[in-house]
Amino acid sequence: MKKLIFTVLVLWLVTSGYAQRMLPGQMGLEVSAGTFSADSPHKNYFVGVALAAMTKRGNYQLYGAEYSHRYASYKGTNIPLETFLGEAGYSFSLLADRKKAVAFYAAITGVGGYETINRGNDMLFDRAKILNDEGFVYGAGGRLSCEVYLFDSMVLILQGRARMLWGDFIRTISTVPWRRITI
Repeated sequence: MKKLIFTVLVLWLVTSGYAQRMLPGQMGLEVSAGTFSADSPHKNYFVGVALAAMTKRGNYQLYGAEYSHRYASYKGTNIPLETFLGEAGYSFSLLADRKKAVAFYAAITGVGGYETINRGNDMLFDRAKILNDEGFVYGAGGRLSCEVYLFDSMVLILQGRARMLWGDFIRTISTVPWRRITI
């Protein structure tokens, strides 16, 4: 019962604001962090920052940067895989309530950046060699989000994102000339 009362109270507070929101020219800062793996979140994570600039009809332009750090296991050791990405796109308002306290968005983005494997060192501890080079990656992305204004100047965003990167090579390690291990 307490949870129900708390939820109703929070929803009432969230939807009772009368401030003008989503006006053209308003800007917002988005900070995000997450993990790729639940078993080792301190090893496989991403952090990002984005700037949103509101345009007409509640839509906005999105510019962001993200750093991701993952590990691939190889013979009991971890090989770091790092990616630095920049993103630019446009987000369309799908649905919003009259007071604009809750809104749903869909976005299309272009992505580009740089990927490094084992921090540029292609030789491993057992004299195996990483056959792929570090290099530039590019692609496209999309996101669906639900944005809830907690206060006039703070928004809670629940979003799902997907990206497709080209130039992201299959990582292979050559231990002997006739045998390859794919990470």
